[in-house]
Amino acid sequence: MLNNRQQFGKESEFLAVRYLKKNGYKILEQNYRNKIGEIDIIAKEKGTLVFVEVKARKTHIFGNPKWAVTPKKQRKISMVALYYLKATKQTHVKARFDVVALSSAKENSQIEIIKNAFELAYG
Repeated sequence: MLNNRQQFGKESEFLAVRYLKKNGYKILEQNYRNKIGEIDIIAKEKGTLVFVEVKARKTHIFGNPKWAVTPKKQRKISMVALYYLKATKQTHVKARFDVVALSSAKENSQIEIIKNAFELAYG
């Protein structure tokens, strides 16, 4: 049984996937996990492999969700992505990092895709 926070996250990712598909993304993986961490969504868009982080907020008390992908989180996502690329023998493909920001998980959510939200970060 999921708690409220987990349920909100699951609903938000569902809305993000639906929105990405509507905008031409082909979903390859959801909740990809390896020994380093997790990436919410891995997709293809116009020949580019896209690692997508989904951030959602019920309110703006803590700011816009797109600002919640901190440099520390970017490093973690980058490490997971590099592991994925090596494990799937795709180190030669064009790739980028996008963020999907949702204002809430309701049907009338405001959803924004921030393409190329950050560069590969490590160290």
